[in-house]
Amino acid sequence: MQTVVETGEFLRCAKKIGMADDERSDLVSMLAENPQAGDEISGTGGMRKLRVAAKGKGKSGGYRVITFFSGTNIPVFLITAYAKSQKENITDKEKNILKSLSGSLVKLYRSKGP
Repeated sequence: MQTVVETGEFLRCAKKIGMADDERSDLVSMLAENPQAGDEISGTGGMRKLRVAAKGKGKSGGYRVITFFSGTNIPVFLITAYAKSQKENITDKEKNILKSLSGSLVKLYRSKGP
């Protein structure tokens, strides 16, 4: 099982979109077992977009969660979340920010060593 880190940004966004605690817990458990879940977002340095069904709404009315995983010596990071109804895709500007963040996370954890 892989360690999963819920970032402050993710927690703020999850609360804002109404993601319940049990939905977050289920998401963390699923990512601990399958850290490469979701589709890789091109141009982000390995960030992934995961479609998560909201209880009673299905995937089409659910959430989108951005995650990052770069190997077994680095945790899975829950970066942010948004409701599908808020936005369908992320912008090029957001992709550039995510790419910078992914590079920083890798550098930080690789510098810590095994």
